[in-house]
Amino acid sequence: MATLASAFGGLALMLAAIGLYGVLACTVVRRTNEIGIRLALGAQRSQLMGLVMRDATRMLALGTAIGLPAAWAASQLVSSMLFGLATNDPTTILVAVTVLVLTGLLAGYLPARRATKVNPLLALRHE
Repeated sequence: MATLASAFGGLALMLAAIGLYGVLACTVVRRTNEIGIRLALGAQRSQLMGLVMRDATRMLALGTAIGLPAAWAASQLVSSMLFGLATNDPTTILVAVTVLVLTGLLAGYLPARRATKVNPLLALRHE
């Protein structure tokens, strides 16, 4: 049962990372013209990285704020299947949140890095 739950947890983590990456990659593509204008006007590449990573951080914070109460409610439903753990084990929750946040930041870093490599001339011709 623990192996099955771990496999589903890993699959859920992978789906969350792919989803966040997809949303941020789509956002970067849609904002290519804006990014090109910012670069043409003298924006530093680190500022563009921060712009995209702020979006990722905002999504992660919102997801964590919604997910923690939902996980607490769900833990009450599956408490009979948790062997050797309390339903609100702070260590387990902290490790899970940390892994999710680090995975989300990595998923946000890839589109942010791509945004810094946009050629301003090509971006302005994009539309």
